[in-house]
Amino acid sequence: MCSISLLTSRRSSPTSDPVKIAGPEFKANPYPFYARLRDLVPVCRMKLPTGETAWLVTRYDHVAAVLKDERFVKDTANALTPAQAARRPWFRKMFKALQRNMLDLDPPDHTRLRALVSKTFTPRLIEQMRERITRLTDDLLDAVQGRAGMDLIHDYALPLPTTIIAEMLGVPAADRHKFHRWSNAIISAASSTWGLLRAVANAWALMRYLRKFIKKRRANPRDDLVSALFRAEEAGDTLSEDELLAMVFLLLVAGHETTGNLIGSGTLALLEHPDQLAKLRKDPGLIRPAVEELLRHTSPVDMATERYAREDVTLGGVTIPRGAMVYAVLASANRDERQFANPDALDLTREPNKHLAFGLGAHFCLGAPLARLEGQIAINTLLRRVPELRLAIAPEALRWRRGLVLRGLEALPVAFGR
Repeated sequence: MCSISLLTSRRSSPTSDPVKIAGPEFKANPYPFYARLRDLVPVCRMKLPTGETAWLVTRYDHVAAVLKDERFVKDTANALTPAQAARRPWFRKMFKALQRNMLDLDPPDHTRLRALVSKTFTPRLIEQMRERITRLTDDLLDAVQGRAGMDLIHDYALPLPTTIIAEMLGVPAADRHKFHRWSNAIISAASSTWGLLRAVANAWALMRYLRKFIKKRRANPRDDLVSALFRAEEAGDTLSEDELLAMVFLLLVAGHETTGNLIGSGTLALLEHPDQLAKLRKDPGLIRPAVEELLRHTSPVDMATERYAREDVTLGGVTIPRGAMVYAVLASANRDERQFANPDALDLTREPNKHLAFGLGAHFCLGAPLARLEGQIAINTLLRRVPELRLAIAPEALRWRRGLVLRGLEALPVAFGR
C-alpha cells in the first residue's frame, strides 16, 4: 500500500505509517504527496482513515478515464458481489434514503433524477440570478464596514452560496448556520472514528429537518425548486420520498460547501500571489479565466466521490479488482505536469485550462454555472470594495477542514483598512 514513505525517499519501501489524507495538516498542502504518487505509483492502493481500502488515481489522463469509464459505477449494487456487499462497514449501510441521490446512482436512475433539476441550472437561468448575487455580496460586505477585519469564510464565502441555494430550494436561509454545522460534520466523517460518530448524529438531525420541511412544502407549495419537484411528480415523473429527500439533501450541501471553498481558497491564493492579485485588480474583466485558474489551482473538491469497479479494470498497468473503491483525485490531476505547464504556478491568464475541478462525464457538476457566477461576483466585488485586503495571520497558522473529498479552510482571518 502507498504510505508516508513516498514523501521521503524514492527507494523507501512502503511502511505501515499511512498518510492521513483526511487530516487538516495534509489538506494544508497535499500537492507534494500527489506529485510523488503521479511519479511513482499513479494508481495507488491505500488504507483510508475509516479502515477501508481504496485506490487513488492521480494522473490527469487516468482521472479523466475513471470519470468517463462506465466500468466505474456509483451504485454498489452494480459492482459488488454478495460477499463484498456483506462485508461493507456499518456506516456505508446507514442512511439508505440519502443514497437515492443522483450523485450516488447510475443510469437510468441518475439520468431521470438529473433531468428533473437540470433545467434550473442552465447557464441562461443562472445568469438571471446575477443581480441577486451581486446585491447579496454587497449586503455581506456592508455588514462588516467599519470593522478592522473579518473571517472571510464565515462572514462572506459561506453565507453567499448558502443563502442562494436555500432561496432556490425554498428552505429558510435564516437556518444557514444549522445547514453548515450539519454538513460540515457529515463531510468530515471519513477523517476518524469520532468523525463517523459525529456524522451519524448530524445526518439524523439534517434528515429530520428536511423531512419536516418537505412535508410543509408539499402542503403549501411555493415558487421554489422543491415545489417544482412536486409539480414534476404530478406531471408523471416518478420521484419517491427517499429520492426527494436525497435530492434536497444533495443540493443543499453541495450547493454551498464547494463554492464556499472556491471563494475562500481562491481569495487566499490571490493574497499569496500579489502579482496575480494586482493583475486582477487592474483588469476586473479577467475574472472569468481567473476563476477557472483558481478552480484548477485550489481544487475545492479534492477528489471525486467514490466509484466502484464493476469488473477488473487495468489502468496504468495496474489491475483494479471488481468491487474495489476508487477515488479520482481531481486536485492531483489539476496539477499534473503532463497536462499543465508549470502546474504549481498561479496564472490567471492560463490558456488552455482544461481543469477537472467540476469532474467530467455523466456526473459533471450540475451546479457548475452557479458556482462560477458566484465565484466571479464574490471575488470581484471583494477586491473592488476592499482595496487594502490582507491576511490577518501567517499562512502557516491557517486551519484547514478535515475530510476526504473536499478541501477548504476552517477560517480565513483578513484585515482591511490602513
